[in-house]
Amino acid sequence: MFDPASLKYDPNGLIPAIAQDADGGEVLMMAWMNAESVARTLETGRVTYWSRSRQSFWVKGESSGHVQELVELRLDCDRDCLLVLVRQTGPACHTNRRSCFYTVVRDGVEVEIMAPMA
Repeated sequence: MFDPASLKYDPNGLIPAIAQDADGGEVLMMAWMNAESVARTLETGRVTYWSRSRQSFWVKGESSGHVQELVELRLDCDRDCLLVLVRQTGPACHTNRRSCFYTVVRDGVEVEIMAPMA
């Protein structure tokens, strides 16, 4: 059986979690989890992160409706980073974009490559 305590957390008890669209493969966002948020995610099927700014659990989409349904949780080889395959409803980014990774550096210049969703 998998035990969330078996993961390697940073000194604050956190582990980076990268959310990726399970169907299209698009990287949507990165956030932090602790052992309890990993356990809650696996138990409920709704991705739950740890908000460092609010110091509280954050169920993705709880207030916005932009839910992340867990498809699969993957561990990297060092057990210190997670890949969370999800089915995303609406935008993943708080800026109302599909992905948080909407800025690219081209020839030394930052360029926005994705507009907010309507």
